[in-house]
Amino acid sequence: MPAATIEVIDHEGLPLARLAGSWTLARLSPPIAGIARIDARLRDLSKRGAAWNLHGVTRLDSVGALLLWRAWGRRWPAALDVPPAHRHVLERAAGIVAGDGLRGPPAPPSGLVFAGSVVLTAAKNLLGIVALVGRMVLDLAHLFAHPADIPWREFSANLYKSGARALPVTALIGFLIGVVLSYLTSLQLKVFGADIYIVNLLGISIVRELGPVLVAVLVAGRSGSAMTAQIGVMRVTEEIDALATIGVSRTLRLVLPKVAALAVAMPLLVVWCSAAGIVGGMISAHLQMDLSYGFFMDTLPRVVPVANVWIGLGKGFVFGILVALIACHFGLKVQPNTESLSSMTTTSVVTAITVVIMVDAVAAILTRNLGMPV
Repeated sequence: MPAATIEVIDHEGLPLARLAGSWTLARLSPPIAGIARIDARLRDLSKRGAAWNLHGVTRLDSVGALLLWRAWGRRWPAALDVPPAHRHVLERAAGIVAGDGLRGPPAPPSGLVFAGSVVLTAAKNLLGIVALVGRMVLDLAHLFAHPADIPWREFSANLYKSGARALPVTALIGFLIGVVLSYLTSLQLKVFGADIYIVNLLGISIVRELGPVLVAVLVAGRSGSAMTAQIGVMRVTEEIDALATIGVSRTLRLVLPKVAALAVAMPLLVVWCSAAGIVGGMISAHLQMDLSYGFFMDTLPRVVPVANVWIGLGKGFVFGILVALIACHFGLKVQPNTESLSSMTTTSVVTAITVVIMVDAVAAILTRNLGMPV
């Protein structure tokens, strides 16, 4: 295929530029030097008011068209003889607003624009989650009428993966947090001679706050990301479309079992993690402050009212539903490409952790007078 050429002849006292060959990126070689040399010559001919004949051009792509359009000063020359096919390519190039060089990154949006975009994105995701909850309610109504359709296998599989397989890591994290919290507080309590109050501090903080939040963060990073990735891969491989084709509800088979499994598993994980944290704190208190295990176990039920346990279990239940809903929502938003899959998985984890902390803060305010020892 011939390379791009320019032949200049005199026509009624003005130069006539006859272009020939293939005006494509592959033939404008070497890419940098060749394009720069041809661009300089085209600009010189345009300044001299040359007429243009493109009938000898065999192929013209967007690179060649943009090269000509820039050389013409982004306007059609007075004398131009071009075939219809090439004119169509030039017209498309004329619709592209391009600078003479590489443009820098776009200017950052103003604070008001950024805040507005964040609010609109949050509102859109909230509406999507509400719609997902509505579809789940309809599925629950269907299951009440048709108990045989309850997806027990999916529920048990998710319960095992999200609950049973999370027991080791939640116990380890809870134990270590209890050790660290007991060690740091014991140093301060010793100064004031208030060693025995470490039981109050550990019991209230772990059972009521740290246990539910730690489990929610761990589950969001472990199980929530896995749920988003699983549903996202099914979107990429068109398995969800296949379910719709055969008349199977995606919320019934994919979303509802995950939400139900986390709603059941999270309170149990909260109890497990809180127990491990209290054991770690008790061991640390014994080593640091010589506080006996018997005194710790005898004092704990008296200084930590049972209402704190119910508050922790309630938080675990709510956090489990929120994490599963957010994970499934962003999984269903995945587009059929790997970039969207990774982006939605990251967004799912960040959003779930943020929502959990926000809900925990609101719950702490609303329940500030409940479960506190007199």
